[in-house]
Amino acid sequence: MNREEELFRKRLEDLADRAYRRNVTVFTEFLNLNELNIFHQIQKDLSYVRCRSFGGYKSAERQIIAFLPDAPSYTGEDEDPAFPISCLCVRPLHDKYADKLTHRDYLGALLNLGIDRSVLGDILTDGNTARVFCLSRMADFLTGELTRVKHTQVQVLAETGNIDLEPKYEVVRGSVASVRLDSLLSLAFGASRSSLTGMIEGGKVFVNARLVTSNGYKVKERDLISARGLGRFRYVGVISGTKKGRLIAEIEKYI
Repeated sequence: MNREEELFRKRLEDLADRAYRRNVTVFTEFLNLNELNIFHQIQKDLSYVRCRSFGGYKSAERQIIAFLPDAPSYTGEDEDPAFPISCLCVRPLHDKYADKLTHRDYLGALLNLGIDRSVLGDILTDGNTARVFCLSRMADFLTGELTRVKHTQVQVLAETGNIDLEPKYEVVRGSVASVRLDSLLSLAFGASRSSLTGMIEGGKVFVNARLVTSNGYKVKERDLISARGLGRFRYVGVISGTKKGRLIAEIEKYI
């Protein structure tokens, strides 16, 4: 680990210690894939507390870790903690005059408000509407301050109740030699396996938020693969074989 990663590891350990010593639940802010990978590396060393992770919806990439005291006096042992996450719906004030807005546009407008990326979770776009997950303490600020994305005036409304969202995806099926990580990446992103070697070995590919640097890693059904700069997809499984011994694999590629 480099210096920055060591400091982050120490911060996680401090939060876990606080939960244990004070017998309270302690939350991180939203963690990116690198930070989640560090957490997974040290999780066994934090066995004196219980850990939960959530990002606002089932398949969230950016997630918050909750450290829960593992003590007899803790009454919520079998309950999931109430994560401090809010979901905001951002949409154009006037559809007629709206630009075509992308994930990058929404993220840029939010960060231009002077906030840190760690207070924001995933941003899911659907046409010109976006769902923004954020720390609950930031919800009122964002609702009042986010008025424009690019040249488009927007309104921001807090969504209430259970949030049951899934990113949109397209089903991709194709022939692969095996369910190795490099083969499935090639299927998902239309690149040669050899061109993806550097990306995998360079630490830019994560499986279920864990860093994987082996091209030959065998992917399991329902694994979620994220490739930095390319996107992410879920491996569904093998649906058939060919006469030449290859496999027809199916993935769900997030749009």
